[in-house]
Amino acid sequence: MAIRTAERMLGQLRDAGFKITAQRVAIVTELADDPSHPTAQELYERLRPNEAAMSFATVYNTLAALEQVHACTALALSQGPTRFDPKMDPHHHVVCDQCGKMVDLPYSESPEAAALPEGFALRSIEKIYRGVCAPCRT
Repeated sequence: MAIRTAERMLGQLRDAGFKITAQRVAIVTELADDPSHPTAQELYERLRPNEAAMSFATVYNTLAALEQVHACTALALSQGPTRFDPKMDPHHHVVCDQCGKMVDLPYSESPEAAALPEGFALRSIEKIYRGVCAPCRT
């Protein structure tokens, strides 16, 4: 699944005219395979040992390009830095108030869509469930 996700993301960059470099491939591959919604700093720290020429700016700019072409979503659902989500199909999030961990939750229809103003083009419905995860409760 992650390979297909990475291929989709790289294709979207390519189609938008972005050059596909080895560093971008490494960043996209790492993000596509990560359900934890990593930050730019987390991705940089993971990639840096194997990518000596990798800079934080390269990671950050690649994530910005991915968001620009709608290949990932930037999330600011908890305190701290922005996290990035490669999953583009509709889904919700569960967020721990203590550690900030985010987990995907399958999409479910929402009655709020019926209350939208006439003519409004709905792009997505997102719900955020907040609480305390099991490890933080112990």
